[in-house]
Amino acid sequence: MSGRVIRIERISSRSGVLEEPVVTTRGYQLADPAHGKHKHHAEHATYVKTLDEVAAMIERGFSLRMGAKGKAPSLIAPKSLRIVRAS
Repeated sequence: MSGRVIRIERISSRSGVLEEPVVTTRGYQLADPAHGKHKHHAEHATYVKTLDEVAAMIERGFSLRMGAKGKAPSLIAPKSLRIVRAS
Protein backbone atom coordinates (compact mmCIF):
# COMPACT_ATOMS: atom_id res chain seq x y z
CA MET A 1 0.00 0.00 0.00
CA SER A 2 1.19 3.49 -0.68
CA GLY A 3 0.62 6.93 0.78
CA ARG A 4 1.14 8.36 4.22
CA VAL A 5 -1.19 7.05 6.93
CA ILE A 6 -3.56 9.82 8.03
CA ARG A 7 -5.87 7.84 10.30
CA ILE A 8 -6.51 4.40 11.77
CA GLU A 9 -10.13 3.59 12.53
CA ARG A 10 -11.93 0.83 14.34
CA ILE A 11 -14.32 -0.75 11.83
CA SER A 12 -17.10 -1.18 14.39
CA SER A 13 -16.62 1.33 17.19
CA ARG A 14 -18.48 1.06 20.46
CA SER A 15 -21.86 2.69 20.24
CA GLY A 16 -21.84 6.47 20.29
CA VAL A 17 -18.08 6.98 20.58
CA LEU A 18 -15.24 7.76 18.21
CA GLU A 19 -12.27 5.60 19.15
CA GLU A 20 -8.74 6.69 18.35
CA PRO A 21 -5.32 5.12 18.84
CA VAL A 22 -4.03 5.71 22.36
CA VAL A 23 -0.84 7.79 22.48
CA THR A 24 1.31 7.47 25.59
CA THR A 25 4.52 9.28 26.47
CA ARG A 26 6.33 6.36 24.76
CA GLY A 27 4.18 6.50 21.61
CA TYR A 28 1.34 4.42 20.19
CA GLN A 29 0.85 1.16 22.09
CA LEU A 30 0.58 -2.16 20.27
CA ALA A 31 0.50 -5.81 21.33
CA ASP A 32 2.71 -8.48 19.77
CA PRO A 33 0.75 -11.61 18.73
CA ALA A 34 3.82 -13.72 19.60
CA HIS A 35 2.83 -13.39 23.28
CA GLY A 36 -0.48 -15.21 22.72
CA LYS A 37 -3.00 -14.85 25.54
CA HIS A 38 -0.55 -12.63 27.46
CA LYS A 39 -0.10 -10.04 24.69
CA HIS A 40 -2.35 -7.56 26.51
CA HIS A 41 0.01 -7.33 29.50
CA ALA A 42 1.91 -4.04 29.78
CA GLU A 43 5.30 -5.74 29.96
CA HIS A 44 4.74 -7.09 26.42
CA ALA A 45 3.69 -3.76 24.88
CA THR A 46 5.45 -2.44 21.79
CA TYR A 47 5.59 1.32 21.20
CA VAL A 48 6.08 3.26 17.97
CA LYS A 49 6.08 7.00 17.27
CA THR A 50 4.20 7.40 13.96
CA LEU A 51 0.97 6.21 12.37
CA ASP A 52 3.00 4.84 9.46
CA GLU A 53 4.87 2.60 11.92
CA VAL A 54 1.56 1.61 13.54
CA ALA A 55 0.16 0.59 10.13
CA ALA A 56 3.23 -1.53 9.39
CA MET A 57 2.84 -3.33 12.73
CA ILE A 58 -0.90 -3.91 12.19
CA GLU A 59 -0.09 -5.45 8.80
CA ARG A 60 2.25 -7.84 10.66
CA GLY A 61 -0.59 -8.92 13.00
CA PHE A 62 -0.11 -6.58 15.97
CA SER A 63 -3.18 -5.35 17.85
CA LEU A 64 -3.61 -1.64 18.62
CA ARG A 65 -4.78 -0.07 21.88
CA MET A 66 -7.61 2.36 21.15
CA GLY A 67 -9.81 4.47 23.37
CA ALA A 68 -12.39 7.24 23.50
CA LYS A 69 -13.18 10.00 25.94
CA GLY A 70 -14.90 8.50 28.97
CA LYS A 71 -14.16 4.91 27.90
CA ALA A 72 -11.36 2.64 29.02
CA PRO A 73 -8.89 1.84 26.23
CA SER A 74 -9.06 -1.64 24.72
CA LEU A 75 -6.89 -3.76 22.48
CA ILE A 76 -8.27 -4.01 18.94
CA ALA A 77 -7.36 -6.88 16.61
CA PRO A 78 -5.92 -6.07 13.18
CA LYS A 79 -8.98 -7.50 11.39
CA SER A 80 -11.12 -4.88 13.16
CA LEU A 81 -9.03 -1.91 11.99
CA ARG A 82 -9.05 0.21 8.83
CA ILE A 83 -5.91 2.06 7.76
CA VAL A 84 -6.70 5.32 5.92
CA ARG A 85 -3.92 6.69 3.69
CA ALA A 86 -3.51 10.00 1.86
CA SER A 87 -4.03 9.65 -1.88
